[in-house]
Amino acid sequence: MNVCPVNSKTLRQLWFVVEQTQTSTLLGLGDTDLVKQLLEQLDKKALSSEETNTLRAYISSKTSLIRDLALARLA
Repeated sequence: MNVCPVNSKTLRQLWFVVEQTQTSTLLGLGDTDLVKQLLEQLDKKALSSEETNTLRAYISSKTSLIRDLALARLA
């Protein structure tokens, strides 16, 4: 399996988007919709389709962490 690495700038941008997204959105969406929502908020012009697919897989693997962070905001 050939994995396309995502650069650190894109990862920082993703986690910034997570922090800026409303808690209710992060907690209210299903996994698929959450991934789609976060990808839509990223600067897609700078991403190749391969990077987008890699990011989609990365975000999918981090949905529990994203929701944990959102829950921590409520505390």
